[in-house]
Amino acid sequence: MRLRALRGATTCAEDSKAEIDAKTARLVKELFAQNGLDTDDVVSMIFTTTPDLTAEFPATAARTAPGLDGVALLGAQEQAGPHGPARCIRVLVHCYSERPREELCHVFLEGAAGLRTDLTRPRDDGAA
Repeated sequence: MRLRALRGATTCAEDSKAEIDAKTARLVKELFAQNGLDTDDVVSMIFTTTPDLTAEFPATAARTAPGLDGVALLGAQEQAGPHGPARCIRVLVHCYSERPREELCHVFLEGAAGLRTDLTRPRDDGAA
């Protein structure tokens, strides 16, 4: 097993606690599923949000997932930039994995789907 880093991002339709909770949960679930991760594999997770998301902290939303209450989670705010997507949540997951770096699945959902096409690859199950 090697220490690896996974990237992910999603966007929210609105700045609300319910939306941030739901989108964070989906992002984390997809990252774990696509990479075969268990919560014991995770060392830490760093979440960032664009300045237009203030209703909830994604790290707080993630902490409610089973097994993540003991994982080091950190939240930060991204700088405002002219070219990034609005209402965006990003995550950097530090985890142990037996997968080689080129087989890791970075997950970009919703309006963040085009952010890092250099990191993403098609899913095996054909789903978007």
